[in-house]
Amino acid sequence: MNAMERIGRAARGEPTDRIPVFCDLLDQGAAAVGLSSLKEYYSRGEYVAEGQLRMREKYGYDNLWSLFYVGREAELFGCRKMIYAPDGPPNVGEMVIRADDDIHKLEIPRDVTAHPSFQEVLKCVRILAREAGGKYPVIAYVTAAMTLPVLLMGMEKWMDLLLRGSPELRDELLEKCSDVFRQQIAAYREAGANVLVYSNPFGSTDFLPLKLIRTVSLPWMERDLEPGGVDGVVYYGGGACLEGVLELILDRLHIGSYCLSALDDIGRCKAITGNRAMIGGILNNIRAEDWTCREIREEVKKVVEAGKDGGRFYFGTLALPYHTPEANIREIVAAAMEYGTFDGGRNHE
Repeated sequence: MNAMERIGRAARGEPTDRIPVFCDLLDQGAAAVGLSSLKEYYSRGEYVAEGQLRMREKYGYDNLWSLFYVGREAELFGCRKMIYAPDGPPNVGEMVIRADDDIHKLEIPRDVTAHPSFQEVLKCVRILAREAGGKYPVIAYVTAAMTLPVLLMGMEKWMDLLLRGSPELRDELLEKCSDVFRQQIAAYREAGANVLVYSNPFGSTDFLPLKLIRTVSLPWMERDLEPGGVDGVVYYGGGACLEGVLELILDRLHIGSYCLSALDDIGRCKAITGNRAMIGGILNNIRAEDWTCREIREEVKKVVEAGKDGGRFYFGTLALPYHTPEANIREIVAAAMEYGTFDGGRNHE
């Protein structure tokens, strides 16, 4: 079966040949297309699309990413400076919100698809959707309204406004962020993305107490996702733990897939979701750069064996560090496929 068939069957709890294997290779795409500059690589959608196609073909995993870099979303709000490192993801180089009055002045585009930066990402999605031919999922990444302010004003100022500031000012900013989110996710769907990673660390108890998630985060999550629904949406806590919110999110939003933290207990999370959702067990990506092949196999085996039985499970990495050796990437994918294979396609007898 191809990757789309495998993922669809796994999500429904049906037998598969093996678990789906997702590998997050982003910046490595520059070298894959022969470019030494990440700034040049991320300047054109066709470069990123080609990098993704070549890396998937090279390593054999099940997904294609359209994500350039997370900070790109700040450009939609007027950020004009990005910091490009030689060996890591670009980051926001200026904050568009420095004072309360900047929130009132903040203008959102009527049509994000007209923004030059977003046009390149959509170009990438369309190329991947065409080249994937329905065989591989094309993944788009969208930052939730509750998390977007971090890219606009920094973590410290956003936490201060969120926890101690004016609720009216907070909601004014969140409404603008949610409006941009809605435009992005609709455009990605129309362009051909069929997996939509909804990134919201502020929907994890690592960041906020559960009471605040219920009273503030959840209403904005509902607003974000209401227009197009949750079809194809994967809930992602930005690497934060989800065990404490899984039942709440399932009951309120009915999202059918969750990307866990490497620190989540996979067994407990599967017990919570049961047959209502698929979850992804995540390898500790930070250490992958330095692990030996033996260590990789041991770590991958632990993740896979913790979630494989019963189906509705996939293996994944977060974004692998730029300098992760090629041999380590190959070992991660090979081990996940080996340990994640089912005898005769029977995964929950």
